[in-house]
Amino acid sequence: MEEERQALLNFKQVLIDRSERLSSWVGYQCCEWRGISCNNHTGRIVRLDLRNWNYTKFNESCLGGKLHPSLLGLKHLSYLDLSQNCFHGIHIPNFIGDLTSLRYLNLSYASWSGSFVGEIPPSLGNLSNLNYLDLSVAGYISDVYSKSLNWLSHLSSLKYLNLRGANLNNTGVSWLHAVNMLPSLLELRLSNCQIDGNQVPLSLPTINFTSLLVLDVSYNHINSSFPKWLFNLTSLTKLDLRWNLFLRPSLEEFVRLKAVEHLDLWGIGLKGQLLPKFFGNLCKLKSLDLSYYVIDGGIQDFLSGFSNCSSNRMESLYLSGCGLEGELPSSLGMLKSLQRLDLGNNSFRGSFPESIISNLSSSLKTLYLNDNLFNGPIPESLGQLSQLVSLDLSYNSWEGSLKEAHFINLTRLKYIRLTTNRHVPIIFNLTDYEWIPPFKLWSLFMDNCRVGPGFPVWLQSQTELSYVKVMNAGISGAIPQGWMSNISSQIVSLDLSNNQISGKLPLQFNFPYLLVIDFGHNQLDGIIPSSFCSIQSLYSLSLNNNQFSGEFPKEWSLWSHIFFVNVSNNNLTGEIPRSMGIPSSLYILKMANNQLSGEIPSALQNCSILRRLSLGGNNFTGSIPSWIGSKVSGFRVLQLRSNSLSGHIPHQLCSLPHLQFLDLGHNRFSGTIPKCLNNLTALVSGLYNGWVIFSDFEETTVTTKGRESEYFTRQAMLLTVIDLSSNDLEGEIPEEISSLVSLGTLNLSMNQLSGSIPSKI
Repeated sequence: MEEERQALLNFKQVLIDRSERLSSWVGYQCCEWRGISCNNHTGRIVRLDLRNWNYTKFNESCLGGKLHPSLLGLKHLSYLDLSQNCFHGIHIPNFIGDLTSLRYLNLSYASWSGSFVGEIPPSLGNLSNLNYLDLSVAGYISDVYSKSLNWLSHLSSLKYLNLRGANLNNTGVSWLHAVNMLPSLLELRLSNCQIDGNQVPLSLPTINFTSLLVLDVSYNHINSSFPKWLFNLTSLTKLDLRWNLFLRPSLEEFVRLKAVEHLDLWGIGLKGQLLPKFFGNLCKLKSLDLSYYVIDGGIQDFLSGFSNCSSNRMESLYLSGCGLEGELPSSLGMLKSLQRLDLGNNSFRGSFPESIISNLSSSLKTLYLNDNLFNGPIPESLGQLSQLVSLDLSYNSWEGSLKEAHFINLTRLKYIRLTTNRHVPIIFNLTDYEWIPPFKLWSLFMDNCRVGPGFPVWLQSQTELSYVKVMNAGISGAIPQGWMSNISSQIVSLDLSNNQISGKLPLQFNFPYLLVIDFGHNQLDGIIPSSFCSIQSLYSLSLNNNQFSGEFPKEWSLWSHIFFVNVSNNNLTGEIPRSMGIPSSLYILKMANNQLSGEIPSALQNCSILRRLSLGGNNFTGSIPSWIGSKVSGFRVLQLRSNSLSGHIPHQLCSLPHLQFLDLGHNRFSGTIPKCLNNLTALVSGLYNGWVIFSDFEETTVTTKGRESEYFTRQAMLLTVIDLSSNDLEGEIPEEISSLVSLGTLNLSMNQLSGSIPSKI
């Protein structure tokens, strides 16, 4: 026992334990230590469970550091769980393969940024008693890989294997041959393992893993035909093939998998007519995802396929993006066990049948009808879906109003998304202004829904929100101080843009997890609170088109993750703060149309990923800094229009290969137009790659013939502009400009240019 106690203390010594999770590891009774379990008869340590369950304060509570080989002193250890911790940058130790008593091993992680790296050690093949092995990594990027999985064939007792996120692209077909040597295997998860079609043999001489119940090979690169051996796994109850691109896929062979309860074929290239026998032989289905299967015929044909089933067990049905059209048939209500229904991204029209709602009122938890052609009033009977948790009615042509009856029994509602494509908004027509909803939302997304005037009481009652987007909602007046102080500290995104909110923002913003703040296009005034800068997690700040005054907070250097800042069209004064530095993570900085002054700060050269810089309409003086083009060369947009900048246009601007929007108009530049402008590669080739779409509603202002026009992101990213107008430039227009064949707008007017216009222009 003393040997095991010392082994644990040595193991603890090289761990990083920020939250002191192992503070109980003192004294001599190690069986009472946190995460330790001992055999009741022998007193030997058999279980070490240090999984990190604290997801709200994950980074603070996860263990890091190294794994000490002293674990080998735990000779009776059968269970080892180190999952959801922060062992980023270290390899899975080889000595794990010497813990030969292990039956359970979990080294998984919820994000690639904290996972192990390097090759999965083949020594794990020594764990011949292993029943459960989880080395998975969530996300799409992983530094864990294997060159061969032959070692797996030695784990003949293995029942569960999860290698999600590990790169198996170099294993060839060894992964499948190894799996075929595991007769006890019940669950196999190989999602996002970069397996391609060449690694999936179409047939196997013999199939030994026919006990398999769960197979997940989603998010790979399999571009071959369906392998024949797949349909011999007749014990399968769950099959996930989503996001592969099989050749000539057909549903015909799936009829052999009669035990399947969960089938996910999302985005695998299926198209054509649904086969009635496909459904008739899959009457055990509880979950079916055919999203982005281009289905011939209407949804009525689809539903008729279930008519041969004596009982219906369907709980989850996903038909998003299937090209379905017409009115929704009331026969959908025959799926009386349905809990999750996704019909988004189709062309359904008309109203949503109330008979469906009445049949599903006690079961439906998720209803997605987004991106269709539904019109008419939203049925009041939606308020009878007492189990509803998630509701998405966005991007349809709903009309009319919403009343208390629409929400009367939605006590479990946590997520709602509601917008309309019509010019006439949906109106919240409440008979009782003081109405308090029966739900506490976590996520609220509304656009073009009139919930004002004023700041509605029902919205003030929502104090558990994590995501808020209530834009173009007619909200007026000040944001209630009480709501800002009562709102959940867990809030991640707060967007109240495009309203008529006035007054001042509260000076204190205590939201440690906030990523996005958007109060753009309102009537807010006063100073920008410096407490914004204490939000370490902040990623995006949009305060544009308000009436803010004073200086921008100098504490903005405290932001370490800020990506997007837009304070354009306010009344800000002073200089761009630089005394404490400028956040180097900036990608987009927009401060146009204020009263800012001074020179463009040299500290911006530390923003090496800066791509869009808009400082027009201010009082900046001095010259264009030389670091633009030399230190920072990734600009797509450079707008310095309508300032008091002077000097020559520097040749360094020609070293911006991705530049597609250059506006230096209405300044005091002198000298000649640089002849090297033909080095602006994007304007020569027409290849405008690398424009990150941060928001569909990000605005770019273009001035043409004295008239300003606003372009949203998807139009702005196609603009190609050079504007050098209203300066003191002289000399001839260089011939090299003729090389910019992708240039859409060229404005050189109101200068002192001479000579003729180049003929090739």
